[in-house]
Amino acid sequence: MAIADAARRAHVAVAVTFLAHALLFASWTAHIPQLKESLGLDDAALGTALLGAPIGSLVAMAAVGKLLPVIGSHRLIPITAVGYAISGVAVGFSGSAAALFATLALWGVFHGALDVVMNTQAVTVERALGSPIMARLHGMWSVGGFVGALLGAGAVSVGIGLPLQQGALGLVAVAALAGLTGRLLPDQAKRTEAEGLDAEGIAAEHVKEEPAQRKWTFSSTVLVLGVVAFAAMFCEGAAADWSANYLRNDLGTGAGVAGLGYVAFALAMLTTRLSGPFLQSRFRTATLLPVLALLAVVGMVAALATGQTIIALCGLAALGFGLALVVPTAFSAAGATNHEAGNAGSVIAAVSALGWIGFLAGPPLIGHLADAVGLPKALAVLPLLTLVIAILIRRTRPFAPTPTTPVATSSG
Repeated sequence: MAIADAARRAHVAVAVTFLAHALLFASWTAHIPQLKESLGLDDAALGTALLGAPIGSLVAMAAVGKLLPVIGSHRLIPITAVGYAISGVAVGFSGSAAALFATLALWGVFHGALDVVMNTQAVTVERALGSPIMARLHGMWSVGGFVGALLGAGAVSVGIGLPLQQGALGLVAVAALAGLTGRLLPDQAKRTEAEGLDAEGIAAEHVKEEPAQRKWTFSSTVLVLGVVAFAAMFCEGAAADWSANYLRNDLGTGAGVAGLGYVAFALAMLTTRLSGPFLQSRFRTATLLPVLALLAVVGMVAALATGQTIIALCGLAALGFGLALVVPTAFSAAGATNHEAGNAGSVIAAVSALGWIGFLAGPPLIGHLADAVGLPKALAVLPLLTLVIAILIRRTRPFAPTPTTPVATSSG
């Protein structure tokens, strides 16, 4: 099989993985207000329960970091996907704050593990194809996030519980991945002049393998990229977990309308990512991303200041527009950082891990802050962090175009 065919098949498989990962997560967000109410939790208690996910993530990162060089992302994806689907159902059966914490911790383990291994596979496939695909893959994640949020809002509106919803969606996701994971590539596979890949059944003798990188490479550049990814994904996680609560409990909307908050955010992020290559082919990254981020700042400040439902939905959409291209572009920049040294995957893993910690830590931190000052004031952290993102992208070097990072094609 030619390398191009194998790489294209792997591209499809990892794209479906990104979609399934987002679908299962986003579909649960609309159920958070009902779960909070049924368990009798205040904002602080809910924030503590949500802290289970980032704690689980720390376990996942330690374990996956050791397993990846031995097992490979192509084998870990199906394992972590099944665990992710099953543990997601368990969250819906939580009967207390402690149980919710525990089930979210378990879900966080598989959520984080799948996130790391699918991004590692994305790097492998990108190198095999010889062209950037990170933007398209994160676009697929946004598709899954939008569809999942819409399905979750619909399920809440018609009274479908979280266990049934997650069970059905988990079965669909696992079934879809079962037929595709055989197409994934070993992590040392790369593009060669001999057009061969080190994958099962594919001319391994023609492959020039690249040494596995087990250590993350840190530098000032990686630190900047990690801070930007952390801030962006902190805002994403907070929008996912608290938008419905803000709309329902602070603005007094119905359950269905409250679920539309994350739908607006996810749809805006999706449309921006799909148009990313077009936008970045015409505008410099250091100009485009700060402008979009400032749009998000204005939108969220207006939403929180007015307390009006329509403006709040528009503000959440503006936040989606502002954050959409940040993380994929950070990953592309991370991949270019150590391109010549051949350890781009380790740099992307470091940036991805910092971003993912922000994604999972954001919701519980917002919850505890909300308990002290109220949710509207706590959510003011989001435009503040988005402003920091705009400044860092505008004023630092990592997001400037380089010969190894074609800006026109590396958007998210």
